[in-house]
Amino acid sequence: MGNKTSILVTGGAGYIGSVVSKILIEENFQVIIVDNLTKGHKQAIQNEAKFYHCSTLNKEALNEVFEENPQISAIMHFAASIEVGESVVLPDKYFYNNVLGSLNVIDLANKHKKEGFILSSTAAVYGDPKTIPINESSPTIPINPYGFSKLQVEQFLKYYYNAYKLKYSCLRYFNACGSYKNLGEDHNPETHLIPNIYKTILGGQSTLKIFGDKYNTHDGTAIRDYIHVEDLARAHILALKAILESSITNEAFNIGSGSGYSVEEVVKAAEEASGRPISRIIADPRPGDAPRLIADTEKIQSVLGWKPEHELKSMLKSAWEWHKSNPEGYKD
Repeated sequence: MGNKTSILVTGGAGYIGSVVSKILIEENFQVIIVDNLTKGHKQAIQNEAKFYHCSTLNKEALNEVFEENPQISAIMHFAASIEVGESVVLPDKYFYNNVLGSLNVIDLANKHKKEGFILSSTAAVYGDPKTIPINESSPTIPINPYGFSKLQVEQFLKYYYNAYKLKYSCLRYFNACGSYKNLGEDHNPETHLIPNIYKTILGGQSTLKIFGDKYNTHDGTAIRDYIHVEDLARAHILALKAILESSITNEAFNIGSGSGYSVEEVVKAAEEASGRPISRIIADPRPGDAPRLIADTEKIQSVLGWKPEHELKSMLKSAWEWHKSNPEGYKD
C-alpha cells in the first residue's frame, strides 16, 4: 500500500469510529468521515480528517461523498444505533438506521468499485449461545432487534461478495471500553456499564443500577467479555490491511479478551481503579440481554496475528482517567 491510502469511516465521530480514525491517521492513512452527529461528537473528529455531516439514510448525499472522493479505497462502517434495550421497544429505528443505512453504504461502495468493506458488527448476532466461549461458527440466532439488524447486514455483505466480489470483514465484538489518548466513551443516554460506573463516582448520577442479579452465573450478575477500544481499533485496521492486500476476502472475526467478568466483578475492579466507593442497587433485567457472552478469539489471532494488549485493570484505569478529565463528557 502506498502512502495516504484513503478510507471512508462512517460514524467516525462516535466512540469506536473516532478511535479507529485517529489510529488510521497515525498510520498515515487519509480519513474521510461521515457522521450525522445524532450520537457522535464534533470534538471527537480528528482535525486531519475530511468531515461530511451526513446520514447514511440520505443515499443521494452519501453518493456525493463518494463522487467527490474517488480516491477512497475502502469503507469502515460504524454508523449504527447500538442500544439493545432500545432496539426491543423501537425495532423500526434499528431496521432503518442499521439495515437500510448500511445497505445504502454497501450498495454505493459496490457501485463505486471500492476495494473492500469492514463492518462493525456485534456479539449480539449469537443471541443466547449454548456453548461458551463463542466462536465464529456458533449459531447466529439473535434475541433482540439490534443483533438481528447487524446479522442482516452481514448477510447483505455475503450476497454482495457472491454477486460482485466486494471484499469484506465482519468484526463481531464484545464490550468495548477504555479510552485512547483524548478520546473516550460518551453516549446520551449512556447504557454501558463502565461509563455509568464512573458517572456515579463523579456525581453525574447518584446510584449505579445493576440490571439483574438472578442470572445463572457465580454471583447472579451478567457476565461479559471486555475489550479495550485501542485493541479493538487495531483489530479493525489489521482486517482493513488484509483486505487491501487481498489476503482475506470475506470473513467474520470475534474480537474480545477471551475472559468473562461479571457486572459485580467489574464494579469492584472499578472501585479499586478509582479508589472510590460505588453506590449500587439492583434493577430488573433489561429485555434482550443474554446472561453470559465470552469470545473465542483464536481465529483472528491465527489469521490476522491480532492479540489484545490490555487487561481489565488497564481498561478501567484508562476509562477512569478520561472520565475524571471529562466529567461531563464531550463539550459539544
